[in-house]
Amino acid sequence: MTLGTGLPEILLSLDRQLSISLHAFLKGEGTLQNLMNLKDKTILITGASRGIGKAIALKLASAGANIVIAAKSTEEDERLGGTIYSAAAEVEAAGGKALALYCDIRDEHLIQEVMAKTLAAFGGLDIVVNNASAISLTNTERTEPKRFDLMFDINVRGTFMVTKYAYPLLRNAPNPHILTLSPPLNFDMKWFKPHLAYTLSKYNMSLMAAAWAEEFKKEGIASNTLWPGTLIATAAVKNLPGGETLFGLSRKPEIMADAAFYILGKEARSATGNHFIDEDVLRSEGIRDLDAYAVKPGGPLQRDLFL
Repeated sequence: MTLGTGLPEILLSLDRQLSISLHAFLKGEGTLQNLMNLKDKTILITGASRGIGKAIALKLASAGANIVIAAKSTEEDERLGGTIYSAAAEVEAAGGKALALYCDIRDEHLIQEVMAKTLAAFGGLDIVVNNASAISLTNTERTEPKRFDLMFDINVRGTFMVTKYAYPLLRNAPNPHILTLSPPLNFDMKWFKPHLAYTLSKYNMSLMAAAWAEEFKKEGIASNTLWPGTLIATAAVKNLPGGETLFGLSRKPEIMADAAFYILGKEARSATGNHFIDEDVLRSEGIRDLDAYAVKPGGPLQRDLFL
């Protein structure tokens, strides 16, 4: 399929960034409306130097978005890979504009600086993706105080403070979204027994997201969560005990990125208060064959936590 003379004149005059996005659309990587909705939008993603956060950044950059990479990684950790600067270079190569900012979301002053620099660089903020998170899959006895505090300082307090300081900018955006990477709420005790502290911290993120959908409804700010249907192949998974095996039972981060793309391109006033699962989002968009997302296509997959 090629661009023909029958396309409206306005499409023919779009700049190179939209041409990149149209090329992706014609390959079946997104709807034209979503691509139009995300072009030139400014999107802040916490923890976007690697993994799922970076995958989301690259996907949205390919639609011509401005990406604010707010993370702590200024020097590469050989176990995890990636820094805010290497991620920014990849964002630019993907077709977006990048702003790499050091930010430890446990520090509200750094968060405020990120918002000020985002406003200065891009003139506003359209979307926040609360991706940064800490994990410790330990029971009560084995959860050390410092790990408990880390999970609650990042997952709960950090997510809250990022959203708090983003709110004054979001309420001025034409189609503002908050997307929090946390699970659907399920109070079956099987999700609490093996890793109580972690479950509490992630469910707090989901509760906040649900509350923001109601609190910010009058301003038309959407608030949703997104969670993977299976394990996602990240360096963090590979570094777990038995990580090599788990990695082979996982899907690539791009499935989360593609799901985020569809969610964030929706009309904010009507698409809010949802707990989305990545594979369900894609199927609702008519994408039935998800095998390409698997690390080992055709192989077995490990369902993720909380599902």
